[in-house]
Amino acid sequence: MTEAKKKKPARELISIIIPCYNEEEVIEQCHSAVTEVIDALPYDFEIIYINDGSRDNTRSMLDALHKKDKRAKIFHLSRNFGKEAAMTAGLDHAKGDAVIILDADLQDPPHLIPEMLRLWKEEKADVVYGQRLRRQGETWLKRKTARAFYKIINFISAIDIPVNTGDFRLMNRRALDALLKLRENHRFMKGLFAWIGFRQIALHYNREPRAAGTTKWNYIKLWNLALEGITGFSITPLRIASMFGFLISLFAFAFGIFIILHTLISSHDLPGYPSLMVMVTFLSGIQLLTIGILGEYIGRIFGETKKRPLYFIDETLE
Repeated sequence: MTEAKKKKPARELISIIIPCYNEEEVIEQCHSAVTEVIDALPYDFEIIYINDGSRDNTRSMLDALHKKDKRAKIFHLSRNFGKEAAMTAGLDHAKGDAVIILDADLQDPPHLIPEMLRLWKEEKADVVYGQRLRRQGETWLKRKTARAFYKIINFISAIDIPVNTGDFRLMNRRALDALLKLRENHRFMKGLFAWIGFRQIALHYNREPRAAGTTKWNYIKLWNLALEGITGFSITPLRIASMFGFLISLFAFAFGIFIILHTLISSHDLPGYPSLMVMVTFLSGIQLLTIGILGEYIGRIFGETKKRPLYFIDETLE
C-alpha cells in the first residue's frame, strides 16, 4: 500500500466561539448541547470560550470543561471588556477553516450548526447569518425598540444591516481574515459583519428564551450599543444638525426682517415675551442636541487616536 493511500484526508477544522460573562448557570448545559451536535459531524472542532472577566464561578467551570474535553480552549480576559471585544478575541485566536459564533445562553440553537455548514458548502456562502423570525423571552418594548433601531440605521447608513440579526453566524476563512483587518476600538460587530461584504446568506430561526440565568443587556447598554452603531456607520446625524442650523438661521433672519418692517410700518413694537422664551428654550435645546451629536463623534475620534489594545488575556488553556 502506497504512502498516499495510508494517509487519510485531513478533515476541515471548525472553530466555535462562545463569549461568556457570568454564565455559571448555563455553561455546562451549553457545552453539552454543542458537543452533542458536533460529535455527529464530519469535521474537526475547537470550542473557544472567551471568559470576559466573569465575577461568578464561570472561570473555574470553564477550566473544568477544558480538563474533560480538550476541544474546549479557554481564554480568560484580564477584565470585562464587553461582548464586542470578547468576540474579537475569539476570532483572533480561531484556527478553523470556518468559525461559528454562539451565545452561551442557548438562545442561538446549536442544532442549527449542521444547516449552517451545509449552506457554507452547498451554497458557497462566505457568511451564513442567523435571522430571527420570533424573539421569545424578550419584552414587547425590547422587540419594538430593536425593530426601530434597524429601521433607523438602515435608513441613515450606506451599509445594509440585515434586520433581526445578532452575532449568531458562520464565517469562512476568507470573510474572517477580512474582518480581522478592521481594528477600530469602538466596535459594532453587526455593522462590521455587513461591511465586509462577500456572499452572505440568511438562515431563519425562532429565537428561544435563555436556557438559564439572566440577560446582561440592560437598556442603558443597548442604548450605548445603538449609538456605537449609528455613529460608527453613518454621518447623517451631523448632516441633520447642519440642516437644523441652516433652517433655524434662515427662519431667524426672515423673522428679523419681519420685525423691522412691522415696526417701520406700524410704529409699534411686537409684544411677545412668552413667544421669546419659547424660541430661546427651543434654540437652546437644538444647540445642546447639536453639541451632543458632535461630542459623540469627537469621542469616537478620541478613542481611536489612543490606539489601545482591544483586550488583554490573563490566562489561556489550550
